[in-house]
Amino acid sequence: MLLDNHNRKINYLRLAVTDRCNLRCNYCMPSEGINFAKKDKLLTMEELSKIGELLVQMGIDKIRITGGEPFVRKDLMALLSNLRNNPGLKDISITTNATLIGPRIDQLKELGIKNVNVSMDAINRTTFERITRRNHYETVHNNLIRLISEGFNVRINFIVLDNQNIQDIIPILDLQKHYPVSVRFLEEMPFNGGSKKFNAIKWDYKAILSHISSTYPSFELIQSPKTSTSINYKIEGHKGNFGIIPSFSRTFCGSCNRLRITALGDVITCLYGPPKINLREIIRGNSPEYNIKRAIERVIGNRSITGFEAQKEHKGVFDNSMTSIGG
Repeated sequence: MLLDNHNRKINYLRLAVTDRCNLRCNYCMPSEGINFAKKDKLLTMEELSKIGELLVQMGIDKIRITGGEPFVRKDLMALLSNLRNNPGLKDISITTNATLIGPRIDQLKELGIKNVNVSMDAINRTTFERITRRNHYETVHNNLIRLISEGFNVRINFIVLDNQNIQDIIPILDLQKHYPVSVRFLEEMPFNGGSKKFNAIKWDYKAILSHISSTYPSFELIQSPKTSTSINYKIEGHKGNFGIIPSFSRTFCGSCNRLRITALGDVITCLYGPPKINLREIIRGNSPEYNIKRAIERVIGNRSITGFEAQKEHKGVFDNSMTSIGG
């Protein structure tokens, strides 16, 4: 079991496989993109598999594959297949923008990987293409409906952006009225490749919930796991549910069970904090198994108690992109 210095059990790994993405969402990075990592700096699928295996031995029982866009890596299925062979791993899930997942859906079913988060910040085509700066709306929409229809546990992640997609909150919420999906609304975060600086947000979790209640005044709170970052609700008569993630307000730090490893091997113990150690040279060096485990134990034993404390290490300034952090 992995316990941090605040006695929080760490059993959830967000493992990024790439910092590349085929969209250019305006809240994530500048229009020209960012300086993506060179191939030799990225962890190979074999190295990612080994790190996953070692972390499972240490107590991780849930791994979420993230990016960038994970399916940009053409050898992603090899990693998923390797991870599936870890008996201590209870859940493998994926976060994707659903542009490239279509040809892999049958393979995911064969591996028994059914939990998929789809990042989609607009249900209106024009709004979607304005935010993503790409014209992949039809592909994303079709893959989303296929995932739902073929029995995947789908959660839609919608980042609420002032003056951009507020008008899409209720229309995208209506998806869970007709389909057994969870629509989750996230507060905007400052990880945008330096394209925007802010210290406060207008659309925090309270404002989002108030906006929803103006159309759906009657809903009930769903009891969620203690480690959930989402406050979840059910509207009577709807097939799915919705949730709100206070990702900027950070109300869930006290029960945080997450560890992040980027595609470059950086270990991040808090989304708002800087990397604590890099595993790339360790796994390519001598005694990698022993040294990786000791490195993980050291950083887990020195975690910030909240995201606000961790942010102080950045001195309040972020110039990295969510695609380089791994979500």
